[in-house]
Amino acid sequence: MSAKIIDGKAIAAQVNDETAAEVAALIAQRNLQPGLAVVLIGENPASQVYVGMKVKKCAELGIYSEKVVLPKDATMAEVLALIERLNHDPKIHGILVQSPPPPQIDEEKIIEAISPAKDVDCFHALNVGKMLTGRRDGFFPCTPYGVMVMLERSGVDPAGKHAVILGRSNIVGKPMMALLVQKGKGADATVTVIHSRTKNIAEYTRQADILIAAIGKPEFVTADMIKPGAVVIDVGINRVEDPASGKGYKLVGDVKYGEVAAKAAMISPVPGGVGPMTIAMLMQNTVKACKMISASRMG
Repeated sequence: MSAKIIDGKAIAAQVNDETAAEVAALIAQRNLQPGLAVVLIGENPASQVYVGMKVKKCAELGIYSEKVVLPKDATMAEVLALIERLNHDPKIHGILVQSPPPPQIDEEKIIEAISPAKDVDCFHALNVGKMLTGRRDGFFPCTPYGVMVMLERSGVDPAGKHAVILGRSNIVGKPMMALLVQKGKGADATVTVIHSRTKNIAEYTRQADILIAAIGKPEFVTADMIKPGAVVIDVGINRVEDPASGKGYKLVGDVKYGEVAAKAAMISPVPGGVGPMTIAMLMQNTVKACKMISASRMG
């Protein structure tokens, strides 16, 4: 058996085409342009890359963007003042502060300060609560939302299937569980969440019809840990040393791709799997925020 590849890059391109068309229609019909503000505190090289990718994608899709860079020694008061300004800026419909911030910045307080209407990362407790209770008038976190869209567009229906999530982070594991367990189309799965403190991890992963790996350990999931014919989604992205590479490193997921692909029915690669979907869903959330804020102003 050789797994069918779930091509996140191709699915993200479809989603981005739909987003671009929606943005063009909003501008043409209502003179309304979605806007995203991306805040970077300090000069973390990885964060700079991620911020650059988001700003570039905004430009490609016709979304207005503002990149705000604060010094690494910025104070909480300065960051909160910036958030307050962006909360009241009519050109901005989505705000995200690139994680992780420097140690003097309380990330939780920053998240709470962002208006829930502009919380396109879906980290604010109000939006997390809406997601958990099955409401559709908030946002879904970009990475788990991207996984849901990947499954749907690959013809994988989670209904009645056993989905096992490896990892319990607030960014991926917990919201992934919340989305898969909901009642309705594209969900209705039986969900088990396992993590670093789970005993006999392989005992659970081998039961998974759908395995979502988000534990942050390079190539942790091996072929003997999955059942034949499983659908495997690899959320991990890890740098490992690779002297043969020009960069001195290579990117790998949380799944040992080659050997698991020989046993699974479907698998997402790293890179080119979940990563492009995360940014695509961020753009979708920004357009949704624009429409909801515009409707509330008109109402």
